[in-house]
Amino acid sequence: MKTTHYFETSVMLRRPYLKKEWVEYVLQNPVHMETQTNGRTRYWAFIPEIGKYLRVVMEPDGETVLNAFPDRGFKLEKITP
Repeated sequence: MKTTHYFETSVMLRRPYLKKEWVEYVLQNPVHMETQTNGRTRYWAFIPEIGKYLRVVMEPDGETVLNAFPDRGFKLEKITP
């Protein structure tokens, strides 16, 4: 898994509970995906260990993780018809 310098030096330091395995899980098993106007893609999946959906943001190259965080506001039923 490729990551940005920002992810390694800022995200992982601010969220020491975050596990890279969770990030990989989200990328391999997303329940929802959205492409941002800047070309980045957001992925969500539920992580039982934290009881929340984890949002992972990928760079436009589709290979590099920029950010990951528990998304308190994400509700799957809000986006599914």
